[in-house]
Order: sequence, then structure tokens, then C-alpha cells
Amino acid sequence: MQQNNVRKIRESLLMSKAELARKAGLSALTIDRVENGMECRMDTKRKILLALGMAISDKIKIFP
Repeated sequence: MQQNNVRKIRESLLMSKAELARKAGLSALTIDRVENGMECRMDTKRKILLALGMAISDKIKIFP
């Protein structure tokens, strides 16, 4: 399990899990798993970052 800030950032943007999933091209289940600290692929992290409107260089803010 790895701690991340996906849920905190998503909620600060007033975005639902379903909306983030749709923007990222991922399933809501995947978003739920990532928010709960499960490991995910680098490609999944990239999709989430971009869907949150962040740059790839902001990765450390979400996935420390």
C-alpha cells in the first residue's frame, strides 16, 4: 500500500470518482483502488495526473 493524495486533490477540485475515471479513461474501480493506496502502473498515474489538470512534473505532489 502506498499513500497518495489522489482523493484529496480530486475532492479539492469538486470532482467525483466517476468524473475522474471518465476524464482519465480508467474505471471508477481503478480510481477507488488507487485512492485506497494500491499499487498502480506508471501509465495509470500519468492518466490520473493529466485528468486532474496537472503536469507530469507534479507527480511528487500526488504520488510521493
